[in-house]
Amino acid sequence: MPKFAMRKILFVTSEAHPLIKTGGLADVAGSLPKVLNEMGVDVRLIMPNYQAIKTTEEIYYKSTIRVNNINAHILETRLPGTKVPVWLLDCPEFFDYPGNPYVDELGKPWLNSAQRFAFFCRIVVEVAMNRGYLEWRPDIIHCNDWQTGLVPALLSLEKDLRPATIFTIHNMAYQGLFPKETRVMLNLPSRLWSSNGVEFNGMLSFIKGGIVYADRITTVSPTYANEIQTADFGYGVEGLLSYRQEYLTGIVNGIDVDQWNPQTDTNISACYDATSLHKKQLNKAALQIKYALPVDKNIPIFVLISRLVEQKGIDLLLECLPEMLNLPLQFVLLGKGDKLLEQQLFRFSKKYPEKMVVNLGYDEALAHQFEAGADIFLMPSRFEPCGLNQLYSQRYGTVPIVTRTGGLADTVVDTLPETLKNKTATGFVFNAPTVGSLMEAIKRALIVYENSKDWKQLQINGMKKDYSWNRSAKEYLALYEKL
Repeated sequence: MPKFAMRKILFVTSEAHPLIKTGGLADVAGSLPKVLNEMGVDVRLIMPNYQAIKTTEEIYYKSTIRVNNINAHILETRLPGTKVPVWLLDCPEFFDYPGNPYVDELGKPWLNSAQRFAFFCRIVVEVAMNRGYLEWRPDIIHCNDWQTGLVPALLSLEKDLRPATIFTIHNMAYQGLFPKETRVMLNLPSRLWSSNGVEFNGMLSFIKGGIVYADRITTVSPTYANEIQTADFGYGVEGLLSYRQEYLTGIVNGIDVDQWNPQTDTNISACYDATSLHKKQLNKAALQIKYALPVDKNIPIFVLISRLVEQKGIDLLLECLPEMLNLPLQFVLLGKGDKLLEQQLFRFSKKYPEKMVVNLGYDEALAHQFEAGADIFLMPSRFEPCGLNQLYSQRYGTVPIVTRTGGLADTVVDTLPETLKNKTATGFVFNAPTVGSLMEAIKRALIVYENSKDWKQLQINGMKKDYSWNRSAKEYLALYEKL
């Protein structure tokens, strides 16, 4: 057994797949603890008990904790399909509402988000300090994103020996900023309120609580760790991140290789691997039939699965579509987001019904079918802390087109004569988030697609890559040991 096996880790998150998911954080929270557990680490998850949580596992009462004259019950279940215990913070006053963790059923942000997540953070502190009647005291608290940022800040005030803390930034664009008066409403200690604390330009910043007070900071790729120390990506906190760069590490996210496995995927029409790539064509045909597109194995299918927002480069794609849809290709999109962008995309699909399909919304099974049936995956993000779809795509032999930013730069090797020759090429990378650069990458991909031998080699290169959580988990274990 490795020396770190008996470490006790409390993994703090606002969402975890498959219990509830809005984005990549849920994928990480549903996968990393599972792999750590398999490596012998005593890891527990703690998160709010939202109304929308879905699980097939048994849930039972564990304890009651009282904070700010409010009772919160700790319920215990397990991460479905794993041995990882999950503690659900059950407080109907804050979390028993329809909608997702951050917005209501109409898509509007919860007005009491500061109160909800501050209360969550206070409960985590009680558990961390062994005041939660759970008979378990963690060695390390691993916090994730702004919703958990007050945990390291509040723990810094504890007089007794506290656990070590790690704060992972999944996306600097979301910082948990609230008006100054929120501090008083939340009854936060005045010692935390300064420019060296949770104050940011006269506002309360949850994310600063994590960045300032955590013992170690991580983010989800080495390139993004460098980018957030610049004005373009740091959102005003770049100076602080540069100041703490000695304690900042970039670790690329892994993927759940059991869930995303073309050899065993029950969501797709035909399973395959790198030695049976011809079966991928069956998934392509199924996708074409499903959306009434001409069934033609020689026409490449481009797909995009994304939130439809400017960060993801959807506006760049819209400007490319008039030229792109006059090329020999088909394009299928799955996503939701900005209503104006949705409408513009939908208009193009109506104008080119035999070339383009827009599926508004998100469906996990469909996402698997898209990855298996597509030839090329589009990911023209303006910034991307890590990204997961470019990893899923490579595993499914679907060649990604990505911007050279964040985790995309760290996980996709551009197709050039030398990278084709040495069999390291896995996709197409363009340098700047511009219409011209994206269009050039699309045309490059179409040229290589015409050479079936080179294209197959590209697919195999990507499918042989190890993007499992085992690799990333070992990096986290090394970081835990440094603490």
